[in-house]
Amino acid sequence: MTPLRVAAAQAAAVPGDLAANVATAARLVRRAGDAGARVVVLPEAFLVGYDAPVLAGPLPTPADATGPLLDPVREACRETGTTALVGVALDRGATRTLSLLLARPDGEVVAAYDKQHLDGDEKQVFTTGDAGASVRVDGHELGLAVCYDACFPEHARAAATDGALGYLVSAAWFRGGEHRRDLHHAARAVENGSYVVMAGLTGRCGSSEFSGGSAVHDPEGRPLARLGTEEGVAVADLDPAVVASTRARHTMLADHRAGLGGRRRV
Repeated sequence: MTPLRVAAAQAAAVPGDLAANVATAARLVRRAGDAGARVVVLPEAFLVGYDAPVLAGPLPTPADATGPLLDPVREACRETGTTALVGVALDRGATRTLSLLLARPDGEVVAAYDKQHLDGDEKQVFTTGDAGASVRVDGHELGLAVCYDACFPEHARAAATDGALGYLVSAAWFRGGEHRRDLHHAARAVENGSYVVMAGLTGRCGSSEFSGGSAVHDPEGRPLARLGTEEGVAVADLDPAVVASTRARHTMLADHRAGLGGRRRV
């Protein structure tokens, strides 16, 4: 199977300005597509902006997020042939979720995944997702995650066990968390012998500063492409042959045990 080119895109989001953020998302999709990417991931809650007052206030519904609001992103995906994963916060009526929208080149937009691990003040506003998710592009399986999900080894392992070539993470890391940001994503790659693609929010959004650092890690945890805090796209190829050879040398995924039994204190 041929490699799959992916992009992790980052930019600053404008708090509460959906139209502006949709326009930026469309611009990033085109930039990724121009670089040959078949898939592009954008940061967590990008369409609304990761800002506490915004996240606690009125949010788009799934119907809003999959309707005409996303037309600029649809058009960018159609023009470039690129599949986009875009972070958003959704009002689902009885619940609110931090979610990923999937926009395909044929114009389809669906709410593909809801964040399963909530961090800090998110727990006061949002409900956890009840299932993992993957997407297939050009025959390649790709696991989906939102930010804090990637801090839990079992989340990425579930995607790898299910056949994922790569683990796509839509994130928003606050300034000061750079060490943990880079360590977590490299570790998820090493543990599973798979690629990890992280798209991080950057710049100021409301009262917070975000660190960017979008990157593509290879199955040994090495960054193939990485950004600083600038707007841009980090582009790299995910190669199934590299995953297969890495897993043949380092067999942690195959050797993983479902349980370790009881514990003895001696």
